[in-house]
Amino acid sequence: MFNRFDFKQKPLKERFLLILGLITFLGFFGLGLMIMFWQRLPLKMPQSQRYLFGSVMVIYSIIRFARLIPKK
Repeated sequence: MFNRFDFKQKPLKERFLLILGLITFLGFFGLGLMIMFWQRLPLKMPQSQRYLFGSVMVIYSIIRFARLIPKK
């Protein structure tokens, strides 16, 4: 797994985009979990729709994270 990552010094733009991508991943992942499991979140949705919408958010965050991994 670690052989895909190049641990050399990256340019500032690449480091910024990597950090921004990680923040976006964590944000969408956390939001998906909040929608699914936080009952006091003021959303007027049935529980099945909350699980569906939350799982879509979690899957989207995983796809975004997979795009961050460099391919050789």
